[in-house]
Amino acid sequence: MQLARTSKSTVMVYPLLVLVVLFFGSLSSIRAEEAATEKAVSDSKGDNPQDYVRKIPIETSVVTQHEVTVNGQTIPYEATAGTQPVWDEDGKPLATLFYTYYRRTDIEQTDHRPLVISFNGGPGSASVWMHLAYTGPRMLNIDEEGYPLQPYGVRENPYTILDVADIVYVNPVNTGYSRIVDEKADPKQFFGVNQDATYLAEWINTFVSRINRWQSPKFLIGESYGTTRVSGLAYKLQGSQWMYLNGVILVSPTELGIERDGAVEAANRLPYYAATAWYHKKLPEDLQKQDLSEVLEQAEKFTIDTLLPTMVRGAWATPEAKKEAIQGFAKYSGLSENVVRQYNLDVPTRFYWKELLREEGRTIGRLDSRYQGIDRQDAGDSPDFNAELASWLHSFTPAVNWYFPNELNFKTDVKYNMFGPVGRWDWDGDQTGEDLRQAMAMNPYLKVMIQSGYYDGATTYFNAKYTMWHLDPSGKMKDRLSFKGYRGGHMMYLRNEDLRQANDDIREFIQQALPPEGTPAKYE
Repeated sequence: MQLARTSKSTVMVYPLLVLVVLFFGSLSSIRAEEAATEKAVSDSKGDNPQDYVRKIPIETSVVTQHEVTVNGQTIPYEATAGTQPVWDEDGKPLATLFYTYYRRTDIEQTDHRPLVISFNGGPGSASVWMHLAYTGPRMLNIDEEGYPLQPYGVRENPYTILDVADIVYVNPVNTGYSRIVDEKADPKQFFGVNQDATYLAEWINTFVSRINRWQSPKFLIGESYGTTRVSGLAYKLQGSQWMYLNGVILVSPTELGIERDGAVEAANRLPYYAATAWYHKKLPEDLQKQDLSEVLEQAEKFTIDTLLPTMVRGAWATPEAKKEAIQGFAKYSGLSENVVRQYNLDVPTRFYWKELLREEGRTIGRLDSRYQGIDRQDAGDSPDFNAELASWLHSFTPAVNWYFPNELNFKTDVKYNMFGPVGRWDWDGDQTGEDLRQAMAMNPYLKVMIQSGYYDGATTYFNAKYTMWHLDPSGKMKDRLSFKGYRGGHMMYLRNEDLRQANDDIREFIQQALPPEGTPAKYE
């Protein structure tokens, strides 16, 4: 019995001794490895704080393979996420721009395949908006109307234009992961209307050369300030880089330097007010029961034929004309006649965003008036915050910060700037509308399409139409200009129905902008 007990104890002790030996042996090994690692880090970095500075590589790229299904067709594609320098005249890197390039991989010949170069606005905004919500192969997780959903993330975009064109999304200096890399570089050389277009044109030249796409038809697309950017770029690329384009797409365009101050600027707001009031059911019953398109047609006619002439005459307008203008403005805006009268027909947008739903204790969004906000108090003449932007950052920021390291395998400690510091932007010499007109005149192939959301209060759809009407005052090129309106806001594509339609409109535009083979670029 004792022997049995002793034998049993012995059997139990041996494994314990083995475990102890293994544990301490492993611990010694781990400690040795840690010491070696610490020494390696110490040897490689020393005590210089500069060795620990958080910075983006001046030039790098990561390539991954993916698929997306568009209209029932599986599209294989390659994604390249990387950085490419901006050089000075001596070839020294001044900054580096972060880009994402999507290339369809089942196409053997790329000579005839369109290349779309995409920018957002700000001017300090990253390219994330159209990248992860509009034209790219992946889109963020939102509901059918564009509101945030959890869990955050991205999913397949079944409406991407990757089936008909390759796409590169470019982040200008200090947006996204793009940064100035030369401490002595003057930031002013990047942060201005003309400076921006100049360095980006040079950067695009290098990029197109590197991917060997000079023979491809080329398109620029920009949103908001991005429309200023691509309008200037169209001229710079053709005039300084000798890179000719087939199309320019202006999404929610700015004024492009086209004059519209005074009465024109004030009157042009009303059709947007009419769209917003219709959406929030603030119009008179006879208008409210009509479709939005019918209401806007009437509001535009009233603006041009009645409101604007009265506002031009100012205090010299007849009492009858002024009364008719005030009544009509109130009718189409959802505001009271008294409020319109108090503002002398010049009702500011910020006041409108506060006033329309004041009785309900809500404000409406600047970039998309479908969105509602809550202020500290109902009194006041402007909202506390932009309700739509708060919502968009809610869904975009986690998505983009997850997407690059996890799906595209681009990893960095550098912060992704949704909005980056671009100093005091130099607006002097903004004649980008004229630049675009001249680029069109220089190139008979070049066509322009404008896309606008009816509920955009920052770059209103009616101002976008005005831009189109005055881009080429002679009317000699108006057959190459087109306008598309949607029932969303500044980023109309957040609404699923508009996402589908707007991408289809881009497809059609690209196809129409490709001349039949052998067609000479000349005026008859």
